[in-house]
Amino acid sequence: MPSFEARHAVLTDPLLLARAQFGLNIAFHILFPSITIALGWFLLYLRVRANRTGEDWVERAYRLWVKVFAISFGLGVVSGLTMSFQFGTNWPGFMEKAGNVAGPLLGYEVLTAFFLESTFLGVMLFGRDRVPPWLHTLAASLVAIGTSASAFWILALNSWMHTPQGFAVINGEVHATDWIAIIFNPSFPYRLAHMLIASGLTASFLIAGLSAFQLLRNATHAPALGMLRIALLVAAVLAPTQLVVGDLHGLNTLEHQPAKIAAMEGIWHTERGVPLLLFAVPNERERRNDFAISIPNGASLILRHDADAELKGLNEFGDQHPPVAPVFFAFRVMVGRPPLRASPC
Repeated sequence: MPSFEARHAVLTDPLLLARAQFGLNIAFHILFPSITIALGWFLLYLRVRANRTGEDWVERAYRLWVKVFAISFGLGVVSGLTMSFQFGTNWPGFMEKAGNVAGPLLGYEVLTAFFLESTFLGVMLFGRDRVPPWLHTLAASLVAIGTSASAFWILALNSWMHTPQGFAVINGEVHATDWIAIIFNPSFPYRLAHMLIASGLTASFLIAGLSAFQLLRNATHAPALGMLRIALLVAAVLAPTQLVVGDLHGLNTLEHQPAKIAAMEGIWHTERGVPLLLFAVPNERERRNDFAISIPNGASLILRHDADAELKGLNEFGDQHPPVAPVFFAFRVMVGRPPLRASPC
């Protein structure tokens, strides 16, 4: 058993503490963008429908959900600002080397998305009875566009860190040589689509859940009944779509980050017909999986669409692979939890 001094050294390791702090912050923060990205488009739909049909329940539903949007947006801003500061406080070495790329992408998100959302959200909240209907609808559309633009820039940076291109290293620092290549890096389209659909599912189930709860109290509540129907219809379309996008994202990750896939699936040695691990405890010292529960040939079937296909193991990458246990368990938590997602791995 490790000594007290050894355990104390691990628990006070600056790298571990920095990762823990950033991980807790982003785990809290992502809850709110996951709601607001898609909820903005729900609100735009309600605003346009209310203008066209004049249905009373639509207007009442809009007035309720714009308040939910504002609260979620405010909490997302507060936690997001803390997270942005942590790029400098927790990862100063990374920002010193890669700040020439990361800094502008974060800046574009603030200039093109955050300012747009926050400005016109004020019109949606406080200008409903003070501005013409067309201006109110324009404000709702710009807020919806702003939420998606925010996801665009943040995921461009996140994806670039996973599949970097369009840069040159000069005197130990990363310098952009092709911004188009940086933004539209190989994993970006899959991550963006995966996140937008996940947000749609999150907002759909939030709306459906709260509407169903309201109907338990009042079965004739028209706004709740209408929103439940809309939310379930959207979820019914997005859920199977997410399966397809998730599969494409996995194939893209296998192509560009095979070491990460090997860690996610607990594949220690290159082999054919690799089983899919439902549960296991990765043993990095022995380079094997303990207490494994698996589906024969499942990993090969999912990742190569061929039950007998060969998959590279961690032995192919020496020590150039991520820590196995955190990646292995984090992926299974993501797959096994409800559709409320953080940004993809």
